[in-house]
Amino acid sequence: MANINVRGLSDKTKEALRVRAAQAGMSLEAYARRALTMASQGVGEEPKAIVSLASQYFGPAHGVELDLPDRSTQRKAVDFS
Repeated sequence: MANINVRGLSDKTKEALRVRAAQAGMSLEAYARRALTMASQGVGEEPKAIVSLASQYFGPAHGVELDLPDRSTQRKAVDFS
């Protein structure tokens, strides 16, 4: 088996991983191994809906706030006579 060392990992990140590992009932090493394996295989990634992608990149957090018009009125019926 191969080994890797991750340098420059912040204490905050390591602690968050340690807590997640404990919540999953795993050691930090086992949790990190599983996370890296899943990430390398694309496991757990679900395609995002277009609306959530738009909110992620263009939502209020990024300074884009659109006032949507009231949509309670209906269009006039077309007369084909």
